Amino acid sequence: MNKLEDYLVSIPDFPKPGVVFRDITSILQDKDGLQLAIKEILKLLADTDFDLVAAPESRGFLLGMPIAYQMKKGFIPVRKKGKLPRETIRAGFEMEYARTELEMHKDAVAPGQKVVIIDDLMVTGNTLRALADMVETLGGKVVKICCLLELPELEGRRQLKDYEIASVLSCDEA
Repeated sequence: MNKLEDYLVSIPDFPKPGVVFRDITSILQDKDGLQLAIKEILKLLADTDFDLVAAPESRGFLLGMPIAYQMKKGFIPVRKKGKLPRETIRAGFEMEYARTELEMHKDAVAPGQKVVIIDDLMVTGNTLRALADMVETLGGKVVKICCLLELPELEGRRQLKDYEIASVLSCDEA
């Protein structure tokens, strides 16, 4: 296999009937799939000028950290409420199945810093929007949002229309 979509496993009716879950662990657990995923995201960022990578817990970390390392950039872990030890800012939002909150340290982004947001999956865009709002609250500029996989039927780009967005794969929900 040499295309990323060959490594992706789709699980019907999870976590509820009618939903097709896209399991990226099948990509990550295969040495060739993992290499390909990171290489493809790096291609999306080849001509992007930025200072920091921000990624949401937990699957965003799996992709964002190796990208930050490879491109010699700082990494901002964006965590669930109550997981960071210093003073934070917070954004609440609706996920597909629940309401949640994310936090980042107040000193994570300096005014004027350029930030790339990386996540595994774009569904409704709410997680990525909340993260972008926090970056901007701290005075940073979101220069690109990159996802490994996008479900376009759920219109996540509508939440993010003010940003440059790049996805490696695009899949229908069903």
